[in-house]
Amino acid sequence: MSTPVLLGTLLPAVPLVTGLIGLLLPPASPEAGAARRRARRAAITLGTTGAALSLLLAVALLATLDAPAEATRTWIDFGGLTVTLGVRLDSTVALVAVAVAAVALAVQVYSIGYLRNGPHDEVDVDHRYPPYAAQISLFTAAMLLVVVAGDLILLLVGWEVMGLCSYLLIAHERRLPAAPGAAMKAFLVTRVGDVGFLLGIALLGVSAGSFRIADVLAHDHATGLLTAACLLLLAGVAGKSAQFPLHTWLPDAMAGPTPISALIHAATMVAAGVYVVARLFPLFGQVPVALAVLGVLASITLLLGAFAALAQDDLKRVLAWSTVSQLGYLTGALAVGAPAAALFHLLTHAAFKALLFLAAGAVIHAAGTALMSQLGGLHRTMPVTFWSMLIGLGALAGLPPLSGFFSKDSVLYAAEEAARHGGPAPAWVGWAVWLAGLVGVALTAGYATRLLLRTFFGAPRSPLRQPHDPPAVLRWPVLLLTAPAALLGLAGFSGTFARWLEPYGSATRERSAELLPADPLVHVGPTVLLPLVLLALGAGLAWARWRRDPGGDPAVLLGPLRPLSARAFWLDDLQHTLVVRPIGRLAAGARTADEVVVDGAVTGSGRVAWWLGGGLAAWHRATLPRAAAGVLAGALLIGLAAMLIGGDA
Repeated sequence: MSTPVLLGTLLPAVPLVTGLIGLLLPPASPEAGAARRRARRAAITLGTTGAALSLLLAVALLATLDAPAEATRTWIDFGGLTVTLGVRLDSTVALVAVAVAAVALAVQVYSIGYLRNGPHDEVDVDHRYPPYAAQISLFTAAMLLVVVAGDLILLLVGWEVMGLCSYLLIAHERRLPAAPGAAMKAFLVTRVGDVGFLLGIALLGVSAGSFRIADVLAHDHATGLLTAACLLLLAGVAGKSAQFPLHTWLPDAMAGPTPISALIHAATMVAAGVYVVARLFPLFGQVPVALAVLGVLASITLLLGAFAALAQDDLKRVLAWSTVSQLGYLTGALAVGAPAAALFHLLTHAAFKALLFLAAGAVIHAAGTALMSQLGGLHRTMPVTFWSMLIGLGALAGLPPLSGFFSKDSVLYAAEEAARHGGPAPAWVGWAVWLAGLVGVALTAGYATRLLLRTFFGAPRSPLRQPHDPPAVLRWPVLLLTAPAALLGLAGFSGTFARWLEPYGSATRERSAELLPADPLVHVGPTVLLPLVLLALGAGLAWARWRRDPGGDPAVLLGPLRPLSARAFWLDDLQHTLVVRPIGRLAAGARTADEVVVDGAVTGSGRVAWWLGGGLAAWHRATLPRAAAGVLAGALLIGLAAMLIGGDA
């Protein structure tokens, strides 16, 4: 076994082992002080050690992997249909693994302080910390399994374990009334998409005679079957990556702990769908219909998330809708045939979105609220958090020279090129993604500026609170994340980096490696002026409105659109009315039919048998006069029957 293969095998195995061991730790009761502290210390050690080792393994894989590597072993053979255990490694895998492990380590360390008592908390220590830390480790293992898997069935295992862990972690704080419902919603909505995902994998595996990714990519699939499989896979992508119309679970998932929001939004749950499409892009590139569908969904999702983020009052919900919008850029890049640009923005988004959520968590931890209407003036009392949030919001908005500027520009450039010169999808898909992306630049700058001004500037709207920068265990993960959020975009100037992000097995990657010098992902030229003008327009409008009334909300600029944006155009309510409520009534009817008809027939037959048995038992236990009368009556009836039969004869 080569060194890269060994490292790739250990990547998901290490957090899996630490997570399983962590699940054996008892979540001590709040009254058991010493036992609780011991269990917490053990959980911290296991969680941080597993995440740190995963990061070291990912960095070592990136450093040692000089060529694609693969190792497989047959697991099950269903009459010629093979399922394998193995890894499929390349530089893209290593880069994404580094991002996942880095965010997981930051979340594990940050949670040590976040799940302790703050100035506005009544509970001393979260006594359920051991299962929490173990579930983060399992979540990390599942995502890393998706990243390195060389077989679609193995990938599906990691995909589904992520869904289970997200359910458990979103519902972690059961004292919050919204948490269990949000966890159930996330689980069910993503399961809807996963049905299509499973069927798509089954179609590809049966067609190729193997679920091994290399075999699936190399097989010459029938056009109709490949189209159906890709469209079914997109259903799973829409669920996991919160794309319209299966996006509604992600904002509600903010009921979970803030570090879990960072984990889900930055490098695990929502990135999985984009990563899988990039992994299988040689197949999607052969199906223009699937790319067209993906482009339409991406354009709608991009604008929907940006408009919704403009009118939210909750810090975390602003960032959640921001994730929905940014995922539209990622899937839009895939739709126009630019997986490298999608993965580039995925990596920068992982950095600045993890930074933003952890910085928001510091604000919530210090101020005791996530509502911007109750914040203000924090740049004086929380300077470290302010500057970190400023870098994160600048990267989110695409402010040069921060990372988001370069990665978002690569997406817009790819969309414009596809619109003007064509690509694997129809030209109109490129125009749709490009125009939606440009509008999204202005909207993103607007809500990022609004969040910064409403939270950190103006007069404090809750003067009784005295917030301050968080302790070191919360502060250092935030500070360390500012480096990639600010500088990672510069990697886009490297042609080698661009080649690393091309899907393994794609013609583009092979041609770039063998014939042509690699093109960088960043294209500095006149095309960047329009996004910069739109960025300045969006930020300037928000700042000008706030300047006129520092106590007001710049969201008033939306006018009659504001209530629609605040409720995300009522799509959640529409989904509840058209889908959830009818299914609930159907389920209630099925339950009634089962209880009344099916169970009624069973219980009714039992009651009839009981009644007949009781009647016969009563006759059996009859007294002598009643028994004699019964015998005589029976004899009389038999004699009468004999006479009638004899007379007829």
